[in-house]
Amino acid sequence: MFEFCARSPATRPGGSWLTSDVDRQPTLARRFFERLEPVHAITYFAPEARSALDGLGYKSFWMGYFAARSAPLGVVPAEVVTAAFYNFAPHRVAKALPAAWDVAAPADALRARLESAVAALKRYGVGDGDDVTVAADLAAEVARNASVDGRPLFAANAALPWPDEPLAKLWHATTLLREQRGDGHVAVLLAHGISGRESNVLHAAAGRVPREMIMRSRDYDDEQWRFYEDRLASRGLLRGGGLTDAGRDLKQRIEDCTDTLALPALDALDDDEVEALFRALTPITRKVIAGGDLPVATPMGLSRDDLDDDSAHLA
Repeated sequence: MFEFCARSPATRPGGSWLTSDVDRQPTLARRFFERLEPVHAITYFAPEARSALDGLGYKSFWMGYFAARSAPLGVVPAEVVTAAFYNFAPHRVAKALPAAWDVAAPADALRARLESAVAALKRYGVGDGDDVTVAADLAAEVARNASVDGRPLFAANAALPWPDEPLAKLWHATTLLREQRGDGHVAVLLAHGISGRESNVLHAAAGRVPREMIMRSRDYDDEQWRFYEDRLASRGLLRGGGLTDAGRDLKQRIEDCTDTLALPALDALDDDEVEALFRALTPITRKVIAGGDLPVATPMGLSRDDLDDDSAHLA
């Protein structure tokens, strides 16, 4: 295990270094994530998304979920998706894949998820105005310059064609950036010796998400949950289902390191551009949340407390 994450500069897809003289803190990456993740997450919660995937013939929510999210990887074994997604029960993935591809091809799932996300954004009152164009263009610049190193889900999404229409471009950019961050989070968990199934239990013990929601969405029964609690307790990280001091310290290091690994992507923008991105994106995120499709508690455990503030505070 390592004690800290060193901040490294971002690289362009061709390999050249991006340079920045700005001393930015990892909390900036966390605040950016709190704004982009709800825009991406409509693909899991908006009725347009469920209707589009059901319309392709996928037999359940989870078949549609795994098909749509893994579609950028193409037709790969369930084991590959389990490894990339990290925290799902292998048998749940195997129930959906590869059977989903006998129902509808990855290209169909990709089209359905993009078109349904755009439809949901329009229903929330997010139009094709100047703010959307600014948010889409700047978020796309960040995504295009984010590192693909060790990030398979991000790399697969980054290989997809970019949409031209601003709303589609915005959703695509937020999707790339959340998967880029997520791949980095997996690397941090691995480096700290936390398995995917343990990570869910640690996350719930930190109070970020209700235990019952994680058990349901990530497929644990009581016996399995206790098994992973006991494993974490044996390492001094849990006691009585809650975090010990060592567990709290580890969880905070994991979150801080995830922020640190996500931060270099923003080096693609100067301070004024980051400020413009925050001021354009934050009101869009508020509209998405006001639409009511996203539950207050999601597996990501995001806070909404900061969304009244449109500024990146880099000045």
